[in-house]
Amino acid sequence: MTTQPAYDLRKIEIDVSKNRVRVLEKTMALRRRIIAALLCATILCFMSAWPGYIASAQNTSAGETFKARLSPVPIDVTMMSTVAGSGSITATLSGKQLSITGTFEGLRSPATTAQLHRGIRGIRGPAILDLDLMISKAVKGTLSGSVDLTPDQIADLRNGRLYVQIQSERAPDGNLWGWLLR
Repeated sequence: MTTQPAYDLRKIEIDVSKNRVRVLEKTMALRRRIIAALLCATILCFMSAWPGYIASAQNTSAGETFKARLSPVPIDVTMMSTVAGSGSITATLSGKQLSITGTFEGLRSPATTAQLHRGIRGIRGPAILDLDLMISKAVKGTLSGSVDLTPDQIADLRNGRLYVQIQSERAPDGNLWGWLLR
């Protein structure tokens, strides 16, 4: 009488092969989930940055925005009683038109006019345009208006070489200034 072994080698080989297939299938499924998770994380990362790209695209089509912080022009001891204040300006360039709005406060005498100057940041330069803006003739107020710029002036604006200067009654050569920067 021949005895059958307690195990059948052929059946074991089949079981081992099936286990290998199951392990391989599970490994592949795990890889697909990991790849999907990485892909989702990458998409979410790009989408979180996307609003900035949308805002940039909207700024390009609606105009470029520039901002300026107004502070006192350089002064010496003799000007301390006439020059003071602060403020801010926002300017939007659409085509060749520059629209300016802003506020100021703390002047020692009422504002009179505003000019657009060209100069290296921090150094006074010549006035290139008298800004025909609505400006509050007070020590605290607002300014707003628009001007058309030449191509050279637009290049200067984009390169940070234009600034707005506000004159006042007691400081006709300049009271506040601020460079228009992106």
